[in-house]
Amino acid sequence: MDLASLSDSLIHLIQVHGPWVISVVVALESAGVPLPGETILVAAALLAATTNQIDITVVVAAAAAGAIVGDGIGYTVGRRFGMPLLRKYGRYIHLDENRLLIGRFLFFRYGAAVVFFGRFIAVLRMFAALLAGANGMRAGRFFFFNVTGGICWACLFGFGTHAVGAEISKISETLSLVSLGLFIGAGSALSIIIRRYEIVLLRQAERALPVLRKRCGANPHAET
Repeated sequence: MDLASLSDSLIHLIQVHGPWVISVVVALESAGVPLPGETILVAAALLAATTNQIDITVVVAAAAAGAIVGDGIGYTVGRRFGMPLLRKYGRYIHLDENRLLIGRFLFFRYGAAVVFFGRFIAVLRMFAALLAGANGMRAGRFFFFNVTGGICWACLFGFGTHAVGAEISKISETLSLVSLGLFIGAGSALSIIIRRYEIVLLRQAERALPVLRKRCGANPHAET
């Protein structure tokens, strides 16, 4: 299904069931389910721009609420199940205890940026909250960047689409592809850096153990 057909289908859902559909789709995507959250936001904003069937403020509010709630669910699941699952199955993707410690250390240092900007990046949008929970990010810190990121994302794509109109659908598709490319490129670069400086990063992570223990409990690898 191409983008236009998908948008038409999503608009039909909104017309039949109302704006709560926006919140549900965005929330499920944010919680890790592969659904077109950004596309339904753009489709709803286009509907608001071309008809009087829905108000753009309602669209943005519904998307923001869905993003915040969905990320909260993903974070909770990550806190409860994330690290045990990684510890149990990580060896199949070359994640031993040292690399899990490095991952926690990196998320500890840069996790706020991942939560905030992950909302704007395809693919990462589904997993940022889960990673935040699995890596023991403080709930208050996560909540702040989750709320600000969700609101900024909903306002940018919602009001932006409404202002520009139909042309934004082409722009949004291009931006999504560019974002995905940047995400893949950044991920590859980070993997190379981690492999090259794994020993250095491990030593830094070990030096940060007192801070990690204070935040996550006595065992930095323990479930938090």
